[in-house]
Amino acid sequence: MLGNLVAIAGGGAIGAMMRYGVANGVNSMFGRGFPYGTLAVNVLGSLVMGLLYVLMLERLAVGPEWRAALQVGLLGAFTTFSSFSIETLLLIESGETFRAVLNIVLSVSFCLVAVWLGAIIGRQI
Repeated sequence: MLGNLVAIAGGGAIGAMMRYGVANGVNSMFGRGFPYGTLAVNVLGSLVMGLLYVLMLERLAVGPEWRAALQVGLLGAFTTFSSFSIETLLLIESGETFRAVLNIVLSVSFCLVAVWLGAIIGRQI
């Protein structure tokens, strides 16, 4: 358990720095009129999550500390969208299309409302 936590912390530190660098790099190229940096990070993180999921769980014998460091730590700090994406894909692949669509609709809707409410609360204090 402690080994996993240390692995997650290390991966998370690297992932957070990567997010900052990639998002700022993309935004400097395309401007800040649209969240290009966040979009790029989310798409790239989702791509890497899918790749690592298959490689580490289906192709290679990778220990739990490495999975924790890379999937939970690094990609979790780089983008939580990768977790959402892999969970939705797994629902689709298991024939749970309704639940996958529900996950998409609820996640996007609830998160937009939550960030909006958080912004309202933050502006009031």
